[in-house]
Parts: sequence; C-alpha cells; structure tokens
Amino acid sequence: MNTRKQHRLLASILLLPFIAWSLTGIFFLVRPAYEAAYETLQPKTYASDAAIEITAEPQWEEMRILKTVLGQHLLVKEDGAWKQLDPYTLQPRPTPSQILRSQLVEDAISQNPQRYGELLQTDLDQYRTSTGVSISLNWDTLSFYQQGNDTRWIDGIYSIHYLRWTGFAYLDSLLGLLGLLLLLLMTVTGAIMLFGRQD
Repeated sequence: MNTRKQHRLLASILLLPFIAWSLTGIFFLVRPAYEAAYETLQPKTYASDAAIEITAEPQWEEMRILKTVLGQHLLVKEDGAWKQLDPYTLQPRPTPSQILRSQLVEDAISQNPQRYGELLQTDLDQYRTSTGVSISLNWDTLSFYQQGNDTRWIDGIYSIHYLRWTGFAYLDSLLGLLGLLLLLLMTVTGAIMLFGRQD
C-alpha cells in the first residue's frame, strides 16, 4: 500500500472522531445554557436574630456561621474536612429528619423558581423538582449539588469531545491513545506526501 492510500485509510478511520471533536469544540466556544446547568445552588440565608459568641477551637482550620430556615448553623473545618456543630453546645449536629431537609431544599430553590420550579415529594435523599432537576444535600458542608436535563446533556457533550465513548475509563484511555497514534501516523504520511518522494 503506497503512502497516499495509507494516508486516506488513516483519515477515514479518524473521520468520525474529528467530526465529533470539531462539532463539540464549537459547542464549548458558544456554551449555551452553561451557567444555569452548572449553577451553584446555595442555601437561603437570613439575618441572625441573636448574637452568638463562639470561641474557635485550636484544631479548627476555618469556621462559618449562618442562619437558614432551620435556624443557626456552625460549620467548622478540621483536618481538611467540614462538619456541622450545634452553635450553642459545639457538639456534632445530627442530620435532621427528611421533612426538615426537604424544607431546607425547598427554601433554597425558591431563590430561582424559573430553573427549579417546585419540590416534588420524595422519601429519598435525592430530591427532584417539577422542572426535572435532581438535587442532593450534603449536611456536613450545608451544600447542594444540582443536575438538570441540560447538565446531563452538556456532560454527554463533554464525553463525546474527550472520546469517553464506552463509559469504561481504562478502555476509553486505550482508545484515546490509539487515536493519537493514528493521528501521528496520518501526520507522518501527510508529511511524506508533501515533502518526500511519492511511491
């Protein structure tokens, strides 16, 4: 097989990855609906109605005090990990009931009703809204993770762009390496045709 045929064969093999990479690259330049899809959902906070004096412990690396619909919260960071304490007793604050957690989530999503709509009833720790957004709560950090249909769609575009096509990291890495080797061979054969002597 001469150099030109080798080059055409390699180009044909790499055609689909090139098209996928180019089209998804254009998407990432435009980034439609990106901000809403990856919005950081924060708990709704209120002004504190009482002064709380807390003496920081030596092992605390950071400390945060805030008030939500569930009352006062004290978040402290020890050994690189956050945990929630009762601001009055400084003892670990247990995870509240499902009803109270739902109340916290519902209060948070009320800040952006266009995206989240209304909270649907659930008995699980994964919350869903009327707009199809799923929300999870991390009680220790008092933070949320939200994912809508747009988030899942953009994540899929990322997977296509970075050739994560099989869902298996090891296999995707092998396919990516194979693609790079084929691209290198195509570059070499193209350089031979451009600067070298034809077969």
